[in-house]
Amino acid sequence: MIRRRGAAAATGVVSAAAVLSAAAVVTAMLAAAPAEPPPSDKPTKESKSAQKDEWRTLFDGSTLKGWKVFTPGAKEGETTFSGAGGVLSCTGSPAGYIATEEKFDNFELELEWRFDPEKGAGNSGVLLRVADDDKVWPRSIEAQLHSGNAGDIWNIGEVPMKAEASRTEGRRTKKAAESSEKPIGEWNKYRIRLDGGSLELWVNGVLQNKAEQCEASKGRIALQSEGAFIQFRNVRLKPLKGTGG
Repeated sequence: MIRRRGAAAATGVVSAAAVLSAAAVVTAMLAAAPAEPPPSDKPTKESKSAQKDEWRTLFDGSTLKGWKVFTPGAKEGETTFSGAGGVLSCTGSPAGYIATEEKFDNFELELEWRFDPEKGAGNSGVLLRVADDDKVWPRSIEAQLHSGNAGDIWNIGEVPMKAEASRTEGRRTKKAAESSEKPIGEWNKYRIRLDGGSLELWVNGVLQNKAEQCEASKGRIALQSEGAFIQFRNVRLKPLKGTGG
């Protein structure tokens, strides 16, 4: 009888120890497991979509939706700007521009352009922070597209800014390097970064010009009609936070 009670007691002690040991193992495993990230840290479909949509397409490839044409000298029925096949074409006549309906202040803008090889060199420009007063030409900062001079900055309407004095003559600040344009008829790429007061013009991957302390304002973006047939494509924009100087 005594032996049986001792054996039962021993068995109870062993069972209790086993339970305590198993509990300790489970506790250790839970402590070692990585914490579940808070819901706000998990990537969502919305955040993934926002990352993909960081760049905005300004020209849809076929229509002028979101743009407004200003060509005061146009005859009735005359079409200066048209879109088809992913390309925005401009006849160059009469003088004027096509401007976004929306206004932008801080952004990175990319677009491609080319002139007609049969007609040779031409002239146009990309106008930035365009004022509301439509006229030829409106108060703005121009990123030059004149053949051989792409990358020049033109100050239209005495916009406050600080450009390189040694390259500035009147309203024009010449590009810093030799022309980085491709032969007439080939597509060129402009990358324009306007962030706060800081402006950068890149032509086919070459930084051609800079300006600082540009007047902070919100305005339209416009493409000029300036006497030559020119085409544009892949016009897109990425908003920036406005932290530049």
